[in-house]
Amino acid sequence: PEPTTAAPELCAVKSLEEEFVSSDTPTYPHSAPGVTMEVCKATSSMRVKGSVASIRGRSLSRASTLGRAPLRVSKVVKAISVPEEPKVEKRSKVEIIKENSQNLRYPLIDELKTEATSINEAAAQLMKFHGSYMQDDREKRAFGEGKFYQFMMRTRQPAGKVPNQLYKTMDDLADQFGNGTLRLTTRQAYQMHGILKKDLKTVFSTVIKNMGSTLAACGDVNRNIMAPSAPYTNRPEYRHAEEWSDNMAYFLAPQGGAYYDVWLDGEKFMEYVPEHVELRHIENERMRDPTGLMNKPGNEPIYGDLYLPRKFKMGITVPGDNSIDIFTNDLGLVVITDDKGDLLGFNMMAGGGLGRTHRNENTFPRMASFLGYMPKEDVYQAVKAVVAVQRDFGRRDDRKQARLKYLVDSWGVPKFIAKVEEYMGRKFEPLVEMPEWECLDYLGWGEQGDGKLWYGVNVVNGRLRGDQKKALRKVIERYELPVRLTPHQDIILCDIDPAWKADILSTLGAAGVKDPSEIDDLVLKSIACPAMPLCGLAIGEAERGLPDFNRRIRQLMDTVGLPKDESFIIRMTGCPNGCARPYMAELGFVGDGPNSYQLWLGGTPNLTRLAEPYMEKMKVQDLEATLEPLFQYFKTSKEEGESFGSFCGRVGFDALREFSASYVAPPRLELAPRVALDESTFAVLKTVAEKENLTLQEAATKAIETYAKK
Repeated sequence: PEPTTAAPELCAVKSLEEEFVSSDTPTYPHSAPGVTMEVCKATSSMRVKGSVASIRGRSLSRASTLGRAPLRVSKVVKAISVPEEPKVEKRSKVEIIKENSQNLRYPLIDELKTEATSINEAAAQLMKFHGSYMQDDREKRAFGEGKFYQFMMRTRQPAGKVPNQLYKTMDDLADQFGNGTLRLTTRQAYQMHGILKKDLKTVFSTVIKNMGSTLAACGDVNRNIMAPSAPYTNRPEYRHAEEWSDNMAYFLAPQGGAYYDVWLDGEKFMEYVPEHVELRHIENERMRDPTGLMNKPGNEPIYGDLYLPRKFKMGITVPGDNSIDIFTNDLGLVVITDDKGDLLGFNMMAGGGLGRTHRNENTFPRMASFLGYMPKEDVYQAVKAVVAVQRDFGRRDDRKQARLKYLVDSWGVPKFIAKVEEYMGRKFEPLVEMPEWECLDYLGWGEQGDGKLWYGVNVVNGRLRGDQKKALRKVIERYELPVRLTPHQDIILCDIDPAWKADILSTLGAAGVKDPSEIDDLVLKSIACPAMPLCGLAIGEAERGLPDFNRRIRQLMDTVGLPKDESFIIRMTGCPNGCARPYMAELGFVGDGPNSYQLWLGGTPNLTRLAEPYMEKMKVQDLEATLEPLFQYFKTSKEEGESFGSFCGRVGFDALREFSASYVAPPRLELAPRVALDESTFAVLKTVAEKENLTLQEAATKAIETYAKK
């Protein structure tokens, strides 16, 4: 056959069967560094076609030989080595915005100066890092005027701690510049809704100057750090968790300086720092990099100029206390102390997260996996290593796949641990044994351990408003009380002198604020996200919908004959992103459209097992029809002390669906004729019903049927 002339790009040809000689090998300037340019000197036995050859998904275009010697190939070409093209990594548009922002400054600074009621998309993305989302109140839109733009501000409150001065400031700002309410979040922070763009600087600067901050409350950075909200002074493990939530908040805070440039116009201001926080030590730990793998050059040594691929959530707790849903965090620390209460180190876990997308199986909730134990001397570097691995290996092309949980899941826990150990330059130690977990709420009265009391007040779905808001302000201002916000959207009044107890109860009671002992446990254990009308992601109700669901569920439980003290964890969100952590609930409702929810079952009371989707779409009007057979099955088949969620997990969804399909509801008492009984007969009927675990209706029906058969 005729010799074939090949393009210079094909000169890096290497046969797996031929031995190549470098003599007579022409030099080609097109080759990439490290590519061996060797040519076979034998005659060709096949034609290498020069238009386009596809090699492992890459293409080689024919080019001019530029007068160089022709290439002759001897036999079938088995493999072709070509110069590597520079790999261009695909990135989401948010990554480009961050890269061009000059550490979160522009175009936000310019957009805030305009007369428009909104800011552009790039500025809105940067605004999140400063602790705010631009929102549209869908129920206030005027015909022909487009969206009703306003802003939600979120604060940073490590462990949910709120000084008295900041509480009063937030209360005032909500009335003056917000919608008159304060929202207590599921991550122990404030949200203030309804702020207009023209008022943003006033609101933000006022918070900063009154012992508060919104820095990194949102955005692709570490967000508010959770810790148990119980204000114990005599339990050192709780004090360590509280103090380290502050330490880590400062350690992982963005360092670019944009926050003060934007909200204080660069004004030098001494921010509030708790006494136990050693800023110099934290700065030294931030800059320390024993392996040279963790820190980036520039203003952001931990995050780099691109920050993280996605939001990062962290929690710190004590052994046995799962009030903060520790397994739902990207990174979790568990305090380990010696017998005297001195801090030794932390058990560490990583890879938790709940956000997902409906009908996208590549997105899913995941519980954190344990990494090992780390002594306190090295915990800053261990935390930094986890963050840095996520920074360097987390996906930046698809934000739905960018959370740390997907990296841990795709790599596997052993590989992730190995990479973290490589970054920090030391190994994790074996986990320290811990007791069983328990979900605590700290509602009602408790002793702090210093002679003072705390009082936990239930705030339905975290919305402080109306008379409850006014009454709490009165007692907090009157006695100069600090407060703590809980992961269950409640509030704890701290440092109460026992002599003040009666007045506090009287003041709150006069405003209709009930003691937790007077509130249904279903309500106390339930939480919901804000959802409609402000959240742009919401496709259903949550905060406004859950109270009616709770009422109907309790009514149904009474109808089925479940005891009054039976309760379980109920959570509701208006979309699948999971802000109210419905995937850990015993009974979770996830918005799937107007008046429609996914139903998740099987979480546990101590929040240690993920729920699973039981029903894809449950219409609001079908709530009773859906849950009645489940409650009936639970009532008749549960084991001693077994919770509803644990029951669902034990029997399995196939058994639940089979029972539901064959279930026939008994006739409703309200649809049947009524019969009056004297007190003694009623007492006998009640005794029989309780003994045989029947409702009064069932016991009466059974007695009559038995009598009729005689």
